[in-house]
Amino acid sequence: MLSRTSSARQAVAAVARLARPQMRTFIAPTVSRRADFVQELYLKELKAYKPTPIKESDAVGQVATFNLPKPPKSPEEADLASSLKEYENMAVEVEGQEGADAAAPAAVVEDWLVEEEEEEGAHH
Repeated sequence: MLSRTSSARQAVAAVARLARPQMRTFIAPTVSRRADFVQELYLKELKAYKPTPIKESDAVGQVATFNLPKPPKSPEEADLASSLKEYENMAVEVEGQEGADAAAPAAVVEDWLVEEEEEEGAHH
């Protein structure tokens, strides 16, 4: 009788196992496999991407054309010589002297720093 009871229990356990929904973990995709799928899809799209070729005419409206600046005018040698002669012939101007009063004695310029004399009785 024991053998019948144990075989009945085994049969009930087998039926119960079949009645439960089973999920096999080796078939169900895991999180890491899903990430690999997304990565593979991304890499496939990257490899399939073809950028539009760049033409020289694409920059026409976007970039200003470069023009060389005008070279500066160099001073003329004759002009420098005449300017130097003019400078040498100029009269020397001294402050306080005018051209007509150069022979007259210069006016005495008062000293702007005036020291006040201390009174001898007022000491601290």
